[in-house]
Amino acid sequence: MYQVRDLRLSFPDMTRKPLFGAAPRIEILRGLSFDVSKGAVLGIVGGSGSGKSTLGRTMLRLLEPTGGSITFNGRDITHLEEDALRPMRAQMQMIFQDPMSSLNPRRQVGGIIAGPLRVQGHDGIPAKVTEALDMVGLPRSFANRYPHELSGGQRQRVGIARAIALRPEFILADEIVSGLDVSSQAQVLNLLQELVRELGLTLAFISHDMSVIRRLCDQIIVLYQGEIVEQAQTADLFAAPQAEYTRTLLDAIPLPDPDQVWV
Repeated sequence: MYQVRDLRLSFPDMTRKPLFGAAPRIEILRGLSFDVSKGAVLGIVGGSGSGKSTLGRTMLRLLEPTGGSITFNGRDITHLEEDALRPMRAQMQMIFQDPMSSLNPRRQVGGIIAGPLRVQGHDGIPAKVTEALDMVGLPRSFANRYPHELSGGQRQRVGIARAIALRPEFILADEIVSGLDVSSQAQVLNLLQELVRELGLTLAFISHDMSVIRRLCDQIIVLYQGEIVEQAQTADLFAAPQAEYTRTLLDAIPLPDPDQVWV
């Protein structure tokens, strides 16, 4: 589904701009190359500032690369104009990290889920909103509620419902369980697994938590300072990590080590 080759992205550093001339550029993504197979769940993992979220937004062409190429379903979208991208956006959706900032507080849940359907010119929107709520396990009556009336896990389910309402082929989930408690995390991960299976989705899941990545993903790419330091199937990476940075991430997974005296 995705072919990414030598992907590069840089931004001008306005803090170091000289009085005359162009500002020097900061390179965020440094020549990334990987494939995402149809139906796969790709984990994009790395520490803060590694370029995970920037890579995800670039894959969806919310940011335009400064080098390399992105091919989606056989079509080069690297520098595609927005008018040409708009019809394709129905097939590539995103679930954001913080539902409180990504859900309009002035709109009811039904209107939030209906938004992308209206933009894409769909018919039968109320029925599709109801179907999306059913698929994420929320009562239909929630269509008349506002985001502040829901719990964190319920708001994240609304974000998922909005993403799947268009029945996309690809979804990018950016740190969507990092702000949830452990119980809500497990429920959302279970929901994602069910949706991937039932809808035949291809999913890219961004996280810094290797235990979450292990639970959900088929293959993993590890980012460090805008570069891929390792990419492998999940089982292979956990069994025999090759990069020192990957081993550091694995060592950071919290493991139960009870105090026997206290027990």
